[in-house]
Amino acid sequence: MPTNYIGIGLFILVGIGFTGATFLVARLIRPNNPNPIKLQVYESGVAHVGDARDRFHIRYYVLAMLYLVFDLEVVFLYPWAVQYDQLGLFGLCEMVIFVAILLIGYFYAWKKGALDWV
Repeated sequence: MPTNYIGIGLFILVGIGFTGATFLVARLIRPNNPNPIKLQVYESGVAHVGDARDRFHIRYYVLAMLYLVFDLEVVFLYPWAVQYDQLGLFGLCEMVIFVAILLIGYFYAWKKGALDWV
């Protein structure tokens, strides 16, 4: 029984060895010339301003949650579109109801001002 796991153990050892060897070779051949400008925090071409632990307004999180909710709609629409021929009229009615419920929620959030940044 333990002989069945020899292949798995060898595979893990080869993976760890290859990873370690790759890091070692990369460390030996890379240039080492640190520069304060290179060590600065950089994101999206914008210089870092302020503390990374600053609090965000709740509107940011509400908008992010709304984006996730409406982005997940695509996850449900794609399989429906692939199986559209097999689902027939029942599938169409079911998806129209689903999209209508999502649109009601979208318009509710829009009227409440959850999509406004200011």
